[in-house]
Amino acid sequence: MSLVIEGLRSDVVAVGELGDDTVAEVAERIADVLGRSVPGRVLDLLSQAAAELAATLPDGHVDLRVAGDDVELVYVEDEPRPVGEGDLSARITLRLSDGLKARLEQGAAADGISVNSFIVRALERGASSNRSRGNRLRGYGTT
Repeated sequence: MSLVIEGLRSDVVAVGELGDDTVAEVAERIADVLGRSVPGRVLDLLSQAAAELAATLPDGHVDLRVAGDDVELVYVEDEPRPVGEGDLSARITLRLSDGLKARLEQGAAADGISVNSFIVRALERGASSNRSRGNRLRGYGTT
């Protein structure tokens, strides 16, 4: 990612060098702003491309994996669904902290299931229709 950002930044600075000192200073400022905004835009674009590509795949999906400065689009073959889980064809893009992702992976491994199945189970429990919607205290208190 930094190669793309630095290349874009140097192109803007080079254009600024074609003018006087004021144009060069403005080009530097523009390059700085682009350096901060472009990574997010590139990740959004890649996420959208991964989602569109995944929609065309019959037996898998595409993950966008970011590790530091490296970005990968990775094909992941879907696991067969157990009978009774219903149609799991809807997809969302979800951004998590590294710590939460690690906890989800640990929980899934402990249950012997995929991270996706672990998250779906947690969401189903959280969105259960017979769950109370208010803040309810349970137990008893003493005075």
